[in-house]
Amino acid sequence: MKDLFHFFKNNFRKVSFGWLLTFFSSFGQTFLISLYVPEIVRDFQISEGTFGAIYAGCTIISSVVMLTVGHLVDHKPAKYVTSFTILGLAFSSILLGFSYHISLLFIALIGLRLTGQGLLSHISMTVISKYFDKNRGKALSISSLGYSMGEAIFPIIIALIIAWFDWRVAAIASGVGLLLYLIRLRYTNLEGFDKQLSTLKKPSALSLMKDYKTVASEKKFGIMMPASFVLSFTVTAIFFYQYVFVEDKNWSIELYATFFTVYAATRFLFSMFGGVWVDKYSAKVIFRYFLIPFCLGMLPFAFMGSIIGALIFLILAGITVGISGTVQTALIAEMYGTEKMGLIRSVFTMFMVFSTALGPLLVGMLIDLNISFTTIMLSLFSLMFLVTLNCQRIRTVEAT
Repeated sequence: MKDLFHFFKNNFRKVSFGWLLTFFSSFGQTFLISLYVPEIVRDFQISEGTFGAIYAGCTIISSVVMLTVGHLVDHKPAKYVTSFTILGLAFSSILLGFSYHISLLFIALIGLRLTGQGLLSHISMTVISKYFDKNRGKALSISSLGYSMGEAIFPIIIALIIAWFDWRVAAIASGVGLLLYLIRLRYTNLEGFDKQLSTLKKPSALSLMKDYKTVASEKKFGIMMPASFVLSFTVTAIFFYQYVFVEDKNWSIELYATFFTVYAATRFLFSMFGGVWVDKYSAKVIFRYFLIPFCLGMLPFAFMGSIIGALIFLILAGITVGISGTVQTALIAEMYGTEKMGLIRSVFTMFMVFSTALGPLLVGMLIDLNISFTTIMLSLFSLMFLVTLNCQRIRTVEAT
């Protein structure tokens, strides 16, 4: 860990930029948008199921759009793509606050999911991977800490604003805050990241399609993509309905909420460990094992009658989620190189974002069909177990 702190001290300006982007991506993440849901449902006089369908649709659309814009980080200066993404996220937040018609709500949600969850995370992980080579794992792990900090800070702030004023004020205030960051960004020197821009010309739509087809047809994509998909799918589905599951087990919601802070702390800690391990052993090695803790954690969550089962699950989930952000991005850099990393990573990001829409939708349908919590968890366990076995095939794949 001493090496990590020494690295952070010597590269503070560069890694803090990556950290800020993952931190601000919170405004497009499900955990923060979910705070608005009760108020939105009431104001628009729609059911939770209707909103869930709208949210899933917006998320799927944003995942497809990622394919058309994700490659820009390969060809455009970091300040350029970041400024427009922050501006889009700010506009979407403000539009959400002024959404008095369902069509405006739809547009705002697409913008939040695309620029927040999709692009800000994508830009951060891509430019950091391109800039750092020898210490890529450490750089990515520090940058990914922004996710944990966002989960710890923003829900409290947004909940307080909603309590004092209303959800529209909270959304508009979020947008204004992002616009203020644009002023700071204007005076931030990001030229160092631009040295890693691709020397290839901007791809045409036809060449993009050929590149995407090539990526998707390779063996390593069939190994790496399912891991990214199943983790996002399972994490989002479980956490989206976590309090439904807790009530089903007759556990204390208050005690479970307290345990959730342990998850956040574990994720924070293993975000740092993950970077150190990637630099020491390589992402290719860590990738084979990173899903195992989460996979095992679902068993006590499903079968234990005591709420300690939830605590065990949250700790093990924090380990996997903490490591995942670093290992998956670092593995893309190891296996594909960094010349077209923006383009290639946008394909993985598309599937990841798509999975966050599909997970809650399918699990919600299972709940509506009165499928038991234990059966749902066993199904998710089986899916992740099979993907973990598939991850072992990475040993036979050579980097290009």
